Amino acid sequence: MKTHAIETDFGTIAVQDNEADGPVLLLVHGNSACKEVFAPQFAAPALQGLRLVAPDLPGHGHSTDAPVPEAAYTFAGYAAMLEAVQAALGIRAPWVFGWSLGGHAALEMIGRGTPVAGLMISGTPPVAPSVESFMSAFNIDPAAENLTAKRDFTDADALAYALHTGGIGGEVDPHLLAMVRRTDGRAREIMFTSAMTQGFIDERAVVAGMDVPFAVANGAEDAFLQHGYFDGLEAPTLWRHGMLRVEGAGHAPFRQTPRAFNTLLAEFVGA
Repeated sequence: MKTHAIETDFGTIAVQDNEADGPVLLLVHGNSACKEVFAPQFAAPALQGLRLVAPDLPGHGHSTDAPVPEAAYTFAGYAAMLEAVQAALGIRAPWVFGWSLGGHAALEMIGRGTPVAGLMISGTPPVAPSVESFMSAFNIDPAAENLTAKRDFTDADALAYALHTGGIGGEVDPHLLAMVRRTDGRAREIMFTSAMTQGFIDERAVVAGMDVPFAVANGAEDAFLQHGYFDGLEAPTLWRHGMLRVEGAGHAPFRQTPRAFNTLLAEFVGA
């Protein structure tokens, strides 16, 4: 196992790499998370034949805060960072698993023309750049505080966010909680504001135009999603299993039901 420190226009990016000889699987984490959220995948026997590569997004984990936050902390900025990491490591056309924000970054990257072998997303509704599309895809309670976009977290905020996004049995891994606290709060604020005001690539159109395998594996109990939204997507290369809903899992099925999820991921990549 190796951790790279890759210099990019978006800061120094920390990347975990198991350096295996098989096909590359790029793992992209979500908002206020880190590469260690994929520990169950790095430890999975079913995935040992794959080269697993997991970066910390700018302003997250052990990557530095972005030198130009307004350019880095957007879907487009994260996509460009992923491209820079692949170029630095000599990776071309990897398989990609994107979780939550990581899925949006991956869709943006694919929409820009960056080649991939296939894409699996979880907790990531592919949305058109409109408020109406967001509202039909996500469960948003207008009476609740939007922690996804909140710049400055209290300790209570950090715990609540960590629990809701990746908790297991009402508990949070201490390192993952520390990484929620560590996240540059501007990343949350700018990401959400830019999506609402500046727009982003039409993710529904990206999925409709995809010519590589595409999979969706959401937690059946993911409270952030309107699950029926996915059934209305045009997805000509959708995996034969269809729009999967992983039983017993919430927003992070790859952590909450790792054995079942890793089996799916290995089958998708063909490991």
